[in-house]
Amino acid sequence: MQFTNTSTKLFLVLIVGLCSQPLAFTYDRLDKTNTMLLVVDHQEGLFQMARDQVPSAYKSSILAHAALVKVFSLPTILTTSADTGPNGPLPEEIVAMHPNSMFIHRQGEANTWDNAEFQAVVKGTGKKQVILSGITTDICTSFLAPSLVEAGFSVFANADASGTFNVRTADDSDANDRMRAAGVQILSTFAVAQAHEGLEGHPRSSRVVAVLRYVSAHQLGVTVYLVSKLFWSS
Repeated sequence: MQFTNTSTKLFLVLIVGLCSQPLAFTYDRLDKTNTMLLVVDHQEGLFQMARDQVPSAYKSSILAHAALVKVFSLPTILTTSADTGPNGPLPEEIVAMHPNSMFIHRQGEANTWDNAEFQAVVKGTGKKQVILSGITTDICTSFLAPSLVEAGFSVFANADASGTFNVRTADDSDANDRMRAAGVQILSTFAVAQAHEGLEGHPRSSRVVAVLRYVSAHQLGVTVYLVSKLFWSS
């Protein structure tokens, strides 16, 4: 009996010791030289279903997401699902920002990664980090993001520019939690902009940061968008 008690105590000490050890963790920072931007199903019809954010602020956020390319010169891939039907087209502002970007018109695949043309284009960039957002968060973003992780990419989901039916579906135990469990980093637009490796040395960084540091959260999306427009001709 004494042997059993001693063994039990040793076992408990071992378990406690293992639990107290810090978990190995490597912080995967965004590197603008190894990053691509994905704009997934930010379509006019789907936009009408996003109710977890204020509509006017959300529209600014999806434009800001698309405008990151102009600040950081990221290769960008646009994609839509059945855009000739009720889902509607991408906003004209987004299309105008990306006249030379690849644009994949899917025929309805819920998980964008199931589209062979999209897969080929993503892999063809040669980049291993992905910034993405989509409508809806629980379908377009949270289906694609884990698939990209499984395929070997580091994924950063822009929560500001992903929208769905309500807050619970987006965050309170559903889409964002599933993505976090798969290793996806959930970031805001501001965090995405600031997280780029080497941002301090970017020739435009001082102008971006000087504007953004004075902007409140609800104004951030439109500010990133307008700042990036300022840089188009610089």
